[in-house]
Amino acid sequence: MLFGKNFFFVASLGFLIAAAGCSSIAPKTASNYFDSWAAGDSPREIGGRVAKRFIATPHPNFGFPTPPHDITYPETCTWYGGLTFARVAGDTNLTAQLIERFEPLFGAESKLIPRPVNVDSTVFGAVPLQIYIETKNPKYLELGKMFADKQWEIPEGRARERLKPETLDWIKRGLSWQMRFWIDDMYMITLVETQAYRATGDEKYIDRAAREMVAYLDELQQPDGLFYHAPDVLFFWGRGDGWMAAGMSELLRSLPENHPSRARIMAGYKKMMAALLKYQDANGMWHQLIDRPDAWPETSCSGMFTFAFVTGVKNGWLDAKTYGPAARKAWLGLIKYIDANGDIHEVCEGTNKKNSLQYYLNRKRNIGDMHGQAPVLWCATALLR
Repeated sequence: MLFGKNFFFVASLGFLIAAAGCSSIAPKTASNYFDSWAAGDSPREIGGRVAKRFIATPHPNFGFPTPPHDITYPETCTWYGGLTFARVAGDTNLTAQLIERFEPLFGAESKLIPRPVNVDSTVFGAVPLQIYIETKNPKYLELGKMFADKQWEIPEGRARERLKPETLDWIKRGLSWQMRFWIDDMYMITLVETQAYRATGDEKYIDRAAREMVAYLDELQQPDGLFYHAPDVLFFWGRGDGWMAAGMSELLRSLPENHPSRARIMAGYKKMMAALLKYQDANGMWHQLIDRPDAWPETSCSGMFTFAFVTGVKNGWLDAKTYGPAARKAWLGLIKYIDANGDIHEVCEGTNKKNSLQYYLNRKRNIGDMHGQAPVLWCATALLR
């Protein structure tokens, strides 16, 4: 016999050592899917790069040659992501810079504060509310609450006369007058209300967010778990579904366990996550139209879905053995699109809605567009929580 007992002992020992060494490459337990990263891949490094890129970008910014008149929702969402990342990373210098960026809005740059007349402008309130959560400075609370409250404050006079009949019906159901049953709304509406709840503890804010989410789930979620962009647009647009995934994730983080709407929202969330798992490509990405593998891999939706997966695994909502590897693969796939400047590539441009396949397939692919920068920061935050 060529092999003795010592050979099998050594071979077995070598196998165990090799298996232990591989754990950092292919983690096997829920606790370490997100703990070990190659140099340059960690959420702390990536989040820091993207946040610094945001600090260096003047506002207002929307990716157009001519800047908008006030701060738009992509900048808001990136700013919010920067603040949450800085907090979990313990980067007090970055936090100070992000707050310093806001201070002129109380004075010389006050005209850049958007008017809370629709969901896209009202989400701005999430930023001062986050700054209040961190600083307890009442001027930030006052400003942030104003945005959250305006979302439910029914317009008067001519503005009320212009409301559509269906909007008046929604108001009677206790829903926001700003809603329109576009899935984008389920981040824009619910984030600012959830932030107001986090800042004040007043349950009316979380109740509003939950009521809206249930209405949208009942109206728009399809049997396979995904969402059409709107009732009259029968396409699974990536970023639209991304807003929905991120909105449910943020809401569920703060929705009390005993809230009457929690089970309904959790069921909708899990149904969507199962569908997304099926459509994730071999590189960890999702595509401009989720169910079309011939559509291009798109980074803003991929970042939002990564955020939703990571948040679900971290909070125990999703099976770690199933979704942990998928979330890790998604992060590693996403960050390959970030260049040396901290800009992410392959971001779908700002998009209205149209019931046309080619409309979505032909959307311009931007670089450094804040629609894509924001979800990277949300992911980095979630991975470090």
